[in-house]
Formats: sequence, C-alpha cells, structure tokens
Amino acid sequence: MVVSAKGTRLNRRGMQTRLHMIDVAIRCLAAPREGEQVSANLVAREAGVTWGTVQHQFGDADGLWAAVLEHILDEWQPVKAPAEQSESLEERVETIVTRFWRSLGAPQARAVGNLRQLLPGNRTDLEASFPRSASAIAAWDRAWTDAYEGALADLAVDEVKLRRVRIFLPGALRGMRAESELTTYFDLDEGRRGMVDAIVAYLR
Repeated sequence: MVVSAKGTRLNRRGMQTRLHMIDVAIRCLAAPREGEQVSANLVAREAGVTWGTVQHQFGDADGLWAAVLEHILDEWQPVKAPAEQSESLEERVETIVTRFWRSLGAPQARAVGNLRQLLPGNRTDLEASFPRSASAIAAWDRAWTDAYEGALADLAVDEVKLRRVRIFLPGALRGMRAESELTTYFDLDEGRRGMVDAIVAYLR
C-alpha cells in the first residue's frame, strides 16, 4: 500500500499522479535543461501540478528525490548477479563490467547520477538536509554490493581486494562513460578490456 506524505492511502488517481511526477522527474534529471538547474519546482511545473500536490504526495523535495531513487531501484537495477555462473574469474569480472557499462547509458542511470550531483556531496550535510534521499542512496549502494558479491560468490578471492574493487569500480566506469560522451581518439573498448584484465590480475 502506497500512502501520501500526509499518511493517507492513495487511490487510483493519486497513484497515477504520483507515478506521473516520478516519470517527469526522471526525464528532467536524465536530460537537464541548459541554464536551469533541475529542482522540485521544475518537476512540478513540467508535470503540470501545483507545489501543494508535491507536498501532498512527497512532503518536500527530499521526499520527491527519495521516491525517484526508490522507484528506479525497484523497477530497474543497473547490475544483477547472473543466474548461471561461470567458473572463470575472468568471465565473471567481464560480465560485471559489461553490464554496469551498458546500464550507465540508460536514462535511469543518468537521472540517478545527475540527482546525486544536485544533492550535497558531503555525507554529513546530505544526511542532515536530505535524510530520506540519503537513505535511498544507501539502499542503492547495498544493491550494488549484493549484486557484485553475488556475481563473485564462491570464488577463492581475498575479501579485502574484493571490497576495494567494489568501491572503485562504479566510479571508474562512470569516468569512462563520461569520456565516451566527449570527442576522443581513445578506443574505449580497449580501455574496458584493460580494466577487466587489471581487476582480474589484482584479484588473482
């Protein structure tokens, strides 16, 4: 059961309004306008609703952003542990890197990335000013950890090294994705291949 920020149960129309606002927010975040920062007010305007509707549905901007993150995580996860596991460390690492890389081009991933740039970068400030969004981001990190650990489960790999790769891999791939969107003469496929080789050599 989904309830409004006021604690009331949403009827069918209320749910349609809520999902519409979340969809508009994702669209705005995935392709932000030049010269105008994405905000809860912008989302309300683009969705054709009043600020009162935002308050009723989500409470405030923090509630809206948290709902966006939760919705994307529920409907679309960037990386899932494959159903059938190979015995090869190389193949498992390549699967993780390839799936994560492909997911970064999706609108959902761009929306999450741009939203995280809008929110405070300092963890203490984020948790103080946007506690619900901070909780949703923590859930994203847990989902990534579960998928990553699930993909490499049952391999005899040092746990410290596994943790270090889990931490740096998302940022490294986002950096390469950002590079791919610029004019470049680098072969990024070769770069990803080198990343896989380096990770495998480190874990082994």
